[in-house]
Amino acid sequence: MTDRFAPPATAGCRTAPVLKERGQHEVFCGLTGIIWLHRKMQDAFFLVVGSRTCAHLLQSAAGVMIFAEPRFATAILEETDLAGLADAQDELDRVASELLARRPDIRQLFLVGSCPSEVIKLDLAKAAERLSAAHAPNVRVLNYSGSGIETTFTQGEDACLAAMVPSLPEATAEELLIVGALPDVVEAQALDLLERIGVGPVRVLPAPRASDQFGVGPGTRIALVQPFLGDTLAALERRGACHIAAPLPFGEEGTTLWLKAIAAEFGIAPSVVDTVTEAPRARARKAVAQAADILRGKRIFLFPDSQLEIPLARFLTRECGMEAVEIGTPFLHRRIMAPELDLLAEGPVISEGQDVDKQLARLRAARPDLTVCGLGLANPLEAEGLTTKWAIELVFTPVHFYEQAGDLAGLFSRPLRRRDTLKVGPHDAALASS
Repeated sequence: MTDRFAPPATAGCRTAPVLKERGQHEVFCGLTGIIWLHRKMQDAFFLVVGSRTCAHLLQSAAGVMIFAEPRFATAILEETDLAGLADAQDELDRVASELLARRPDIRQLFLVGSCPSEVIKLDLAKAAERLSAAHAPNVRVLNYSGSGIETTFTQGEDACLAAMVPSLPEATAEELLIVGALPDVVEAQALDLLERIGVGPVRVLPAPRASDQFGVGPGTRIALVQPFLGDTLAALERRGACHIAAPLPFGEEGTTLWLKAIAAEFGIAPSVVDTVTEAPRARARKAVAQAADILRGKRIFLFPDSQLEIPLARFLTRECGMEAVEIGTPFLHRRIMAPELDLLAEGPVISEGQDVDKQLARLRAARPDLTVCGLGLANPLEAEGLTTKWAIELVFTPVHFYEQAGDLAGLFSRPLRRRDTLKVGPHDAALASS
């Protein structure tokens, strides 16, 4: 029997040359990670120390109604703060204390740095330490940077989770720690699969509540579900935890290999995984096949945006039959990406970082069937006759594990179907017959 998940006939891309670009780049800032993190951590609050622009960005990105009371806000730096006429630390203490008095349900308070707070060198680490001491043991105050000066938007989650690691207690028990924020329904699917395979106990970072406390230490095994968590992985490894190298759980192949890598770490045979996952694997294959009809043979170009690009390219080329022209990623973490690069057939340009003008020139020369890019590039490229897919949808849409494999493929097939529909629509038909 042919192995569905055999490595590519070529050598893979682990040792392929990487085009490193350091020019103008177009991405959202790390503050946008709050949009999914504040939903995931039920007793946490994210207080951004920034400008009115930061506040408008979060409100617009989250689509929060004026009467809603979300678990994030912006402590706005006024002109007096920026000019040094007021003590920003005293002002921050006052705002945080008023917030905690009004919201006694808060158990974790994150002070989130922004471009303005970093420009004036406001020490949020000192503020977090001071506020933690003042409000302990009811509230734990942490800080991280969401600035978009030199980062991409998914690194906001990485910085947040990395900030949580030092406060986790020491532990020696052998446990699996799933690292990365997932929608609740997707996380439940993952935990159910692991339980039926026989892996346990299983912890999740971030946990829904601060009271869901767990330890970390030499017995902790780390399974990443997002590729952009390099700083969090390093922080956990400094605590003695061990990383399970595996492809990310995108599509049938990535999910199966992710589960088998975890099972092997806990001494469970691959045949057990095959038995437990037989039905969901069949559903995933069927769902992907429906979308793959239009994707097969099509060429795709991925701009650097979220660090999801390499796992997505592996899924699209191996399970959907697409051809990758260029795979751009904001940052290439080689150790995390090694299992993915091994599965990618040689051929595409792999680029790290961005020089947007040079990348646009390569795109226009290649004229791919589908371009995955940010919102700022999509409309101009559509006007040039190129079919595009918004990269940010891949972060906000549930796409992990078997039950979402068809939805993931559908995100890429829909722009092509829309393009074909518009080409043969009534208006075009009328023009063609006139």
